[in-house]
This record gives sequence, C-alpha cells and structure tokens, in this order.
Amino acid sequence: MAASRLLYLSTHHLSAFAWQSGELTDERSFDASESGQAAFADYLAANSSSVFALLANVSEEGFHIETIPFLRGNDRQAIIARKLGQLFFNAKLQTALSLGHQKSRRKDERIMLAALTKPEVFAPWLDALASAELPLAGVYSLPLLAPLLLRKLGIPAQPCLLLTIQDQSLRQSYLDNGELHFSRLTPLHNSSIGGIAQTFSSEALKLQQYLVGQRLIGRRQPITAYLLAHASARKAIASSCVDSEALSFVILDIEDSARKCKFKTLPTETRCEPLFLHLLATDPPRAQFANDDQRHDYHLWLLRSIVRRVGTFALLSCLLLAGKQLFDAAQIRNEVEVLTTETGLTRQRYADIVKTFPAIPTSNENLRRVINRYVELERNSASPTTMFREISRALGSAEWVDLEAIDWQAGTVQRPPAPGGNVPGSELQPVDQETAIIHGTLRLGEGSNPRQVLAVFNRLVAALRGNRQLQVEVLQQPFDVESGKSLKGGDAALEGKESRSFKVQIRRTIGS
Repeated sequence: MAASRLLYLSTHHLSAFAWQSGELTDERSFDASESGQAAFADYLAANSSSVFALLANVSEEGFHIETIPFLRGNDRQAIIARKLGQLFFNAKLQTALSLGHQKSRRKDERIMLAALTKPEVFAPWLDALASAELPLAGVYSLPLLAPLLLRKLGIPAQPCLLLTIQDQSLRQSYLDNGELHFSRLTPLHNSSIGGIAQTFSSEALKLQQYLVGQRLIGRRQPITAYLLAHASARKAIASSCVDSEALSFVILDIEDSARKCKFKTLPTETRCEPLFLHLLATDPPRAQFANDDQRHDYHLWLLRSIVRRVGTFALLSCLLLAGKQLFDAAQIRNEVEVLTTETGLTRQRYADIVKTFPAIPTSNENLRRVINRYVELERNSASPTTMFREISRALGSAEWVDLEAIDWQAGTVQRPPAPGGNVPGSELQPVDQETAIIHGTLRLGEGSNPRQVLAVFNRLVAALRGNRQLQVEVLQQPFDVESGKSLKGGDAALEGKESRSFKVQIRRTIGS
C-alpha cells in the first residue's frame, strides 16, 4: 500500500508530514520562495510512491450560505456551479457543503459555498505535484475539520464558537447544529501564554459581535466559546476569558482532546496543527477544493490500486486452488501407493496359495477345453421339468382326463430344409429337441355322449397348443372319426361305460 503524506500550508510556508501506522512525523518545511519550491520538488522526487493530501490554513478564503430549490442530479450541480461562479469568479479551488433541507413545504436546501480565493498561494505547490505526476487526494481547509473535532470531543450540536491556535495565527469558527457556518483567521502577534490568553478573550468577543451584526445569532442569545489550549496555559486563559451574559468560555485540554481522537503522540503545546492533520488522515471531510483535473493522477492511482488488489486477490485465489489441487493429488498418490502395495501383497498371497495346490495331470489348455465342454453340455442338457409344467397347466383346464403315462425323451433331430429350393444355408441342420407322448383316458360318466368326450379332448389339445413353443400332434383320438365310419347315437349307453384312450405327442426345441 502507498505511503500517505500530509502537507500543511500556511501563508508563509509549507510543512510535510509522514503518516504511518497511526503516527504523524514532521519531515520537512519549505518557505514560499524559489529555493523552497525547488527543495519541495526534490522532496516529491524522493517520495514518488506516496499519496498526498493538502491541508490549508490561510486567510484568503470565503464562506457563503445560500438557499437553492429542492433539486437532484445534474440540475443541482448546475445551479451550485453557477452560484460558485457568481460569488468566487477567479477562484479555482471551490466546494459546496450541504447544510440540510428546510422543513417548509418546498424543502429548499441550504448549502455553504466555500472557496480559497487566492490561487497564487497554492499554485507553486500544486504545480509541483502535477509536474511530478503524483496523486493528490484533495485540498482541504482546516475549518472544515472543526465539526468532526467537536463530534469526537462529544460537544453537543448547538451554536458555538471554536478557537484554536495554528502556527502564528488564531482560527475562529462558528458552528451551528454540528455544521460550519463561518470561519476567519487572525494573526497572532504575541505567542506567549499571556498573549494567547488575551487574544482568545478579545477575538471571541469580536466574533460574537460580528455574528450578531450579521444576524446569524440573536443579540442576547448566549453562546459558548470552546478554547483549545495546553494545560500549562489554562490558568492564564481562565483569568483573561471571563464569562458574560452573552458569551461563556470552556477551555478544552489539548492533551485530553488528542486522547479522545486516538492520537498516539500527545501535543506538548497549544498549537493544533498535528491534531487537525490526524483528523484529516483518519477521517477526511467530504468536502474538498481540488477539481477533477488536479486529482487526475489520484484517480489513476485509485484505478491502479483496484487493479492491483483484484490481481492480488486473483493470484491468492489461484495459489489457494493450486495448493488444494496439490494436496488432493498427494492424497490420491498416497492412496494409489497403498492400493498398489495391497495388490502386490494379495497377488503374493495368491501365488503362495497356488503353490500348495497338487499338480494337475494335464495341461491348462486341455483343462480349459474340458471345462468349456462341460459348461456347454450343462447349458444344453435337457430336463422334463418344463415339459411337465406345460402338461400340468393344460390338464388344469381339461376335466375328466386320467393321465396314464408320459414317455419323455430328448435328442438331436434334423431341421427340415427351408422352402425355396437349393438356397445356400438351406441344408439340414441338427437341433436339440425334447419329445413327450401323453397316454391317457377320458371318463365323463354314464350320461355322456361321444360329442361331449370329443369336446373335452379338443379342449386339452387347445390348451397345449396355447404355448407357441410346443408342437402338438394327436397320435390317437378317443373315437375313430374317420370319414368311412360313423358314430351311432343308439350306442350312447354302451359308450358311456367304456373309457376312451388317447395319445398326444408334444415336441419343444431346447433353448427356445
């Protein structure tokens, strides 16, 4: 991360401070002369990797409060720019600070327009920064830090005065509702403790009378003046600053104030430059005076910082992902090594077990052929179970059938040639078949006639033919129904007493 350096500009000189790890270090001062400006250019060249911010405490400044209609976006910016141009025509360092909206029905906005009205005081230093192409975060005015200081010190947001000592000047600011409304700078001719105490008293009274004359406060409105001073000057200030009906004084110990602002190095005198620089480094105000052209290098620095941070984050993410991949690869490699070791041990144990087997009286090839032949015979071996199951199913649908015998056999027969003549592949081919011949009788009782007996027999044959895998052939019917013979109805009584034998042949191709 780039180092931060703070520049403090007064009317007579410029001071440079380094800000690092919450500590402020006074590095160098430069006079407002050609030699001082040349030394400042050398200082910038030696610290080209730093980001700079300029805090100004000059008397050439203007503050003006305006009321504008309730606007947003570009319209608001346009009217603010027009009013700034009307009030501060030649000033290049301008800014506007919103003081909130009025509670009337129109909700008009009150804004404070401010400008640093003497550009020649800033030009040499800003030109040196632009020539060195160093990032300038902004140009800030010291009185704009007064509201932040009062908030950190826990002072209520009510009309008050804040008087502070910087270099050889006294800064007087008027604040109302926690916002700056007016500020001015007075030279400090006597920097002794007694002179500071006397200046606090006289200037606070003058500022109170000025605010009354400008109708910013009422004539008899009581107001409090907060004086920021070192403990060594408290007694002298308290004797000079006597409370009146309209003006009361509160002395703030600068060391206690620095502690509340989390200042690491406590001030040893009444001068407040380090305190305001600390506030600028930790919590810069939202209003600053530099325009976009003067902050161009700062915007480029911000973009570079964002790109570097994104690149750093992407690099760290890739490194983390690569580390995870390496860790996973190492784990997989260890698992592979373990599995390889276990496989080798298993194979060794298997080889040791195989060595204990008795020697085979034949070769492995002969043994393989025998096993393959056995598997083939086992697969093609026939069993009457399937045939008997089909016969049983058919008998379940045919009543009055007595089964006498089943002649079952299995063997290989020649398949008849396919129709079409001498077509290649139509020669006889051996197939495995099983054949069952059913011997049985039909007993329907004394009241039955030949037609009923034939109906029962046909039902049995139809049940067997219901399975398309079976080839059913009737070898002997219960009656001789040839065309040359006839059935006599008069013989029904004799026919009912005799059992009628039949014979049916069933064939099935094995494996179908």
